[in-house]
Amino acid sequence: MRHFFDALPGYSTKQKHWIRGNLHLYVKNDSIDVNQINTLTRRFPKFYRVWFGPFTPVVSLVHPDSVKVLLKTAEPKPVGHGPTYRTLIPWLGEGLLIAGGSKWARSRRLLTPAFHFEILKGYQTINNQCVDILINIMEKYADTGESFDLFQLISNCTLDIILQSAFSYKTNCQHDRLQHSYCKAITEVTKLAGRRNRNPLMMFDIIYNMTSDGKLFKQNCDYIHSVADSVIDSRKKILDNGQKDVKKYLDFLDILLSAKDENGIGMSKTDIRAEVDTFMFEGHDTTTSAISWILYDLAKHPEYQKMCQNEVDKALENNPGFVKWDDLGKFEFLTQCIKEGMRLHSPVPLISRESTKEFTLEGITFPPDRFSKDNATKMDSFAFTPFSAGPRNCIGQHFAMNEEKTLITRILERFTLEPDPDHTVSPHMAAVMRSRNGIKCIAKRRKEQ
Repeated sequence: MRHFFDALPGYSTKQKHWIRGNLHLYVKNDSIDVNQINTLTRRFPKFYRVWFGPFTPVVSLVHPDSVKVLLKTAEPKPVGHGPTYRTLIPWLGEGLLIAGGSKWARSRRLLTPAFHFEILKGYQTINNQCVDILINIMEKYADTGESFDLFQLISNCTLDIILQSAFSYKTNCQHDRLQHSYCKAITEVTKLAGRRNRNPLMMFDIIYNMTSDGKLFKQNCDYIHSVADSVIDSRKKILDNGQKDVKKYLDFLDILLSAKDENGIGMSKTDIRAEVDTFMFEGHDTTTSAISWILYDLAKHPEYQKMCQNEVDKALENNPGFVKWDDLGKFEFLTQCIKEGMRLHSPVPLISRESTKEFTLEGITFPPDRFSKDNATKMDSFAFTPFSAGPRNCIGQHFAMNEEKTLITRILERFTLEPDPDHTVSPHMAAVMRSRNGIKCIAKRRKEQ
């Protein structure tokens, strides 16, 4: 199996470290080197192989034609040995991000209503209220002209939003994030999980759990779980007693507590906590990254920033300082900039899946439509060169084509060919492409069929 993966395009076997695999080339300064990803992508535009440690080969799919083969399936996230989602299980449990198979399918069905438009409308007030705090903080920097870390401010705001949207948990995190124990714990486990996944030795639980990082990770996970359990118990008690919550919106936890499958069975407390923690994880850093980079890109392109501002001014002219649900559909050009920003600086540049069954990646296909009149005119003349190309192309190519057409036509006129089921061809590149053991077929007369 190792020889199979080594044969795939990627770093040469000489560049493989006996412990770190290719990580010493792929990871710089405790994070994945984007320049290395760009270099590998340019060199291998379809897919390439990287060794994460001595035992874990990772095939990175790059081109859409390669990516769609896997993403069109519901294959699970990798939770086996290696730098995978497995390391997040002590924190996130088997929530929707990590679960696979029937458990994932059930969770997906139960959680889908939580993201219905009517539910999402209720979060718009939270979004605006949290942005009000952010704007007040930015006003102070605007007064002094001092530069500021946009990423950190956005991160505090998105954490504030996700805490309230997940389980109506209000904090002062935008003003003093690290003074709040829960916010501090979320920040710490996120950092520790990322650091662990970049060290092959830390993939072994028995080693990681004995390190200071491992002990700190467990300590913070336990605290995060205790807070979530407390909120879940309190909210469940309210529901069991038939009391009404005074909130004007349903938060994520409300949806989870009331969710029932087709058999009328709800979610266990452990499952609910896993989904709340997953919602926190997936909905915080990702949106922080996207928003920060988009704003940065607009800052670098003032002409587009001005166009966005004009669009915003027009949409909010009757109700400035508050973006209503119905306003969101008015930002056409801003949406274009958001999508372009996420294309240029993808919030999640690497998406992992683990194949549980065989599938063909960039396999050999035979689509004759590739050379239809319409498609042939669009094809680069140097993309198909069986007779070479340019001034030194094959002078006898038309002769050869006529011969090929004639022989094939006559044979197919008389026979139907089938491959010999007991024979496997072995392609061999000599002066011409051959098969080491011949190319065996079975011919059946068409009149006898």
